[in-house]
Amino acid sequence: MITGVVNVNGEAIVRIVVGNLSKQRIVVDTIIDTGYTGFLTLPPSIIAELNLPWRGSEEGILGDGSTQRFDVYSATVIWDGEFLTIKVNESNTNSLMGVGLLYGYEVCIKTINGGMVTIKALSE
Repeated sequence: MITGVVNVNGEAIVRIVVGNLSKQRIVVDTIIDTGYTGFLTLPPSIIAELNLPWRGSEEGILGDGSTQRFDVYSATVIWDGEFLTIKVNESNTNSLMGVGLLYGYEVCIKTINGGMVTIKALSE
């Protein structure tokens, strides 16, 4: 099970470990964004710090309906106790965790300041 907390702004925050193929790792606080269908967004500073390998670019539709092109990188995360290689979209915003990473899991958010966030695998 993965846990997190709701911050004063009502955002569900989950701390994850993100790394590169050279096994350099950092801890990143991510905001759960159920409107984001990708795996993870990271700001350019973290992508540069980890020297993540560039994989190309893709177009995404934002919440306001506009489209934007994102650079895509490859990263390794520790997810539910396992190493998982995922696509990361570069974005000049806070790190976002999308439903691509949450797929197959139950997410429970107690939406009060300091509320518990739990993410657990669905039984098959």
